[in-house]
Amino acid sequence: LHFMLAIKPVEQKVVVTGSAESVQTEAGPTTTLVEREQIARTPGADRANSLAAIADYVPGAVIAHDMLHVRGGHQVTWAVNGVPVPNTNIASNVGPQFDPRDVDVLEVETGGNSSEFGERTYGVFNVVPRSGFEFNRQAEATVSYGNFQQTDDHLSFGSHTERFAYYASFNGNRSDLGLMTPTSAVVHDFESGLGGLTSLIFNATPNDQLRLVASMRGDHYQIPNTPDDQAAGIRDLDLERDAFVNFSWVHTIGSGATVTISPFYHRNRADYLGGPSDPLVLNDNRASQYAGEETDLSLVRGKHTAFASVEAYAQHDKTFVSLSSPAVPGIHQTTKPGGNFESGILQDRYQATSWLSLSGGFQASRDSGLVNEAAYDPQAGAALRLPKLGWILHGSYARTYQPPPLDTVSGPLAQFAVQQGFGFLPLFGERDEQRQFGLTIPLAGWRLEADNFYIKARNYFDHDLLGNSNVFLPLTVQGARIYGWEATARSPVQFGKIRLRAAYSHQTAEGFGGVTGGLTDFSPPAQGYFFLDHDQRNTLSAVAQVTLPHLAWAAATIAYGSGFLDGDGPAHLRAHATFDLSFGKSFGEKWSLGLNALNVTNRRYLVDNSNTFGGTHEVPPSRPRSGASQFI
Repeated sequence: LHFMLAIKPVEQKVVVTGSAESVQTEAGPTTTLVEREQIARTPGADRANSLAAIADYVPGAVIAHDMLHVRGGHQVTWAVNGVPVPNTNIASNVGPQFDPRDVDVLEVETGGNSSEFGERTYGVFNVVPRSGFEFNRQAEATVSYGNFQQTDDHLSFGSHTERFAYYASFNGNRSDLGLMTPTSAVVHDFESGLGGLTSLIFNATPNDQLRLVASMRGDHYQIPNTPDDQAAGIRDLDLERDAFVNFSWVHTIGSGATVTISPFYHRNRADYLGGPSDPLVLNDNRASQYAGEETDLSLVRGKHTAFASVEAYAQHDKTFVSLSSPAVPGIHQTTKPGGNFESGILQDRYQATSWLSLSGGFQASRDSGLVNEAAYDPQAGAALRLPKLGWILHGSYARTYQPPPLDTVSGPLAQFAVQQGFGFLPLFGERDEQRQFGLTIPLAGWRLEADNFYIKARNYFDHDLLGNSNVFLPLTVQGARIYGWEATARSPVQFGKIRLRAAYSHQTAEGFGGVTGGLTDFSPPAQGYFFLDHDQRNTLSAVAQVTLPHLAWAAATIAYGSGFLDGDGPAHLRAHATFDLSFGKSFGEKWSLGLNALNVTNRRYLVDNSNTFGGTHEVPPSRPRSGASQFI
């Protein structure tokens, strides 16, 4: 017995594969599944620090200041085999948690009404790692090289019996072009990383499966400079470490009932190190540990699919901040905040008829950290199949609570903040209200989908920096509204060779009111609404993959954006587009060669000029890379 542990049982799934999927009349979120072959062939998606598998396939997903934003928000949930990898920190990590080459299926959830998909409103990313069932005492090695001295190498091996499978991998990467640069010049921008992952599956009995996934990763980034910064001796670094262990016991109870018990542990660290010659030398070191457990019960009886879940974890942070300069006395501060989060969920989907599905749920949450909060959030949804046409109308409403980071400013750092004209207010959790409706149209093997959504947030999470110190701290804005509509088109295999996919988003991301928590200068709020720094009106991505003769293939992606906010706005930056290509060919069953080229036209433009990691970010130049893989 070997089966995939999906996030939860109620969902609308769209598999990005060669064959058209049947459209089910089920109330739930929109789910895009990107499989291993799509990741391997999409230009640049198989790089260790790449988010192209999300940005190229999910409407409204964009990369701004080296960070992923989905539907206008930062807060997303990462999970492995449906088990969360919790992280409440905002704007402190740019390094990856997963190597895309270790992914068997990536499940991306947006919108919908299901309360069990975690406490992060804007997106859920569930990684189903490679299991070893596809290996038989075999290994696969990949090496690559490109300009800017880039290499991204990967070694994996695994095997299986009828009841047991194992998979393990190691990866390493380095490049002289890492983070987005503040100017067109690539200066002081080295990056390197090492990581490993293992997955073990044991089918103890026909009714019991045990699964263990463990990962460790370390990344080293130079903070890119302008030529003037380089001449002034600025040499800042960002060092990141991430490790997690997830264990699941899946037990089937009779017919249609499953219990899953999943303890988990996650450790995340980010160290910002100022150079010794900086005018203001900063060391900002944070280490966060999470330990908890989630228990899920899924029950199918007749027309009902019921789900119940209890999740609880404890978080402990240790933060050390030091500031020094000839003009400022040395500041050193260590804090060790801790907290707990508990959540309980009940949900039921009722398949009234073959053409009507109804769902409802309720989530109770409690967070105790620097402040104590509780939330009680309902969700509801419906899906209706139109007769004869086979089109599906779906709508949903949901409220969610997102726990805040354990960040605070006190002691000497608080005094420095006051000197800089800033203060720090306690952080409260974000409370969101989301509603959407849409239409899904199956047409001659194609799947066309359009959604209209509206998200209203209270205590909206964002981030800002402390003066000119490069200390990045979270904040909450009184409120935000993010609204718009999205459309996707997915084709079956055309002419036996071509697969097409396009995603479009037209959205507006606005905030209102003053700062209600975190870093603030206590300035009066702007009148009415103002655009958030990652507001971009129109976003389009398109992917084409072609199977060629003689065991070869080619793929191309086009990404268009109408431009992020220009400074404080309301004007936006110029529209931009990039074009990426990839090509590969297999030589028998053991060898394959590939070529990737990102930003083929080498077009340079300003992506954004917000204040995260240096403030201004140019699109990277053209990056061709070739690689070879051997199956042993």
